[in-house]
Amino acid sequence: MPVKNRFAELLPEITAWRRDFHQNPELDYQVHRTAGRVAELLRSFGLDEVAEGVGRTGVVGVIRGRSNASGRVIGLRADMDALPINEQTGAEYASKTPGVMHACGHDGHTAMLLGAAKYLAETRNFDGTAVVIFQPAEEGGAGGLAMVRDGLVERWGIQEFYGMHNMPGYPVGSFAIREGAMMAAADQFDIVITGKGGHAAKPHEAVDTMLVAAQVIVSLQSVVARNVDPLKSGVVSVCVVQSDSTAHNVIPQVVKLKGTARSLAPEVRDQLEEGIRRVATHTAAAFGAMAEVTYERGYPVTMNHPEATGFAAEVARQVAGAVDMEMEPLMAGEDFSYMLNERPGAYIFVGNGDTAMVHHPAYDFDDNAIPAGSSWYAGMIEARMPLPA
Repeated sequence: MPVKNRFAELLPEITAWRRDFHQNPELDYQVHRTAGRVAELLRSFGLDEVAEGVGRTGVVGVIRGRSNASGRVIGLRADMDALPINEQTGAEYASKTPGVMHACGHDGHTAMLLGAAKYLAETRNFDGTAVVIFQPAEEGGAGGLAMVRDGLVERWGIQEFYGMHNMPGYPVGSFAIREGAMMAAADQFDIVITGKGGHAAKPHEAVDTMLVAAQVIVSLQSVVARNVDPLKSGVVSVCVVQSDSTAHNVIPQVVKLKGTARSLAPEVRDQLEEGIRRVATHTAAAFGAMAEVTYERGYPVTMNHPEATGFAAEVARQVAGAVDMEMEPLMAGEDFSYMLNERPGAYIFVGNGDTAMVHHPAYDFDDNAIPAGSSWYAGMIEARMPLPA
C-alpha cells in the first residue's frame, strides 16, 4: 500500500482546499467559515452522517464500510484553527486576515483528512465505521477536551483514535512516531510578587520586587536541575515579566511573572507544580516580599498506546517505505491527548521538508506531503478494519 494513486489524482483539488483554508485562517473556537466549508465538502462526498457544532464548532463525519461484521469504529482527527501571527511567507495564497495565519499546518491536516474522507466514501473498502473528526481550538483552547465532553466517544462509539501532525525537518512524506510519551503535559503558572514600592534612589526604604522577581526567575531553574531525576524531562520557562510601573526611577509595588511548565511523566508534573510554588513563595519571603502562585494544569501528556503505535507505524511504513520509530518526544503540548485518554490510539508525524518551524511567521505547509498524509489516514481505516476474505 504505497501512496494511493487516487490521492495523486486528487492532489490539485486537495491543494486548492488547503490554500483556501490558508487564505482564510480563524482562531480558537471561531472557526465558523472553516467548519462550514468542511461540513459542506463532507456532505458533497456522500458521507452517511455529518454533524456540526460538536465541542462548539467541531465537525464529525461518519463513513460506513461495505460491511460491519467487525463492529469496529475508528476515529481520525485533524485540527482546524490558526495562530495570532502576522504571515511572512510571501505566498500568493497568504492569509487575508491581518494578524492571523496558519503557522502550524492545521490547514494541511484538515485538507489531508478531507481527501481521505472523499476516498473512503468513494471506495468503502473496509469492514466497520470510520469517523472523521475536525477539531477547533487546538492552540491553547482545549478543543479536543470540548469535543470529548460533548459526547464524541459515546455518541459515535469510537474505539480507537489516530491523529497526525506535520513536522518540518523531516523529508516530505516521511513518517516518525514513538511508543509512549510523544508530547508533553503543558501547564502554565502566574506568580504575583508584592513588596513595598518606593523611589529608586532609596532602595533601603522599599522591598524591591524587581530584585525578588529576578531571584525567583533564576531559582526556578533549580526545580528541574535539582528536583527532577536527571534521566527524566522537565522544563520551566518564565516568559513574561510585568510591573505596575513604567518609570525609570520607581521601584514597583507589584511584579507579575507568567510562564509554562512541561513534563512527560505524572510524577514530574507534580514535582514541577510543588517546586514552583515552594521556590517562589520562599524566595520572596527571604527578601521580605510575598509571592502568590496560581498554577493551572493544561493539556496532559500525549501518550501513544503500544499496540496502536505498531498499527500506525506499519501503515506509515507501507506508505513511505520506512518509519523513524525512535523520534525523540517533544516538550510541546497537544490536546489530542484528551482523546487518547479516552480510547487507545496513536499520534504520528509526517515530514514537511526543509521549511521554517511551526509557529514561525515564515512557516508554510508543503502541499507535496498531502498524498502521503491522506494515504496514511485512509490506510489506517483499511488496515484496522479489513474486509472479510
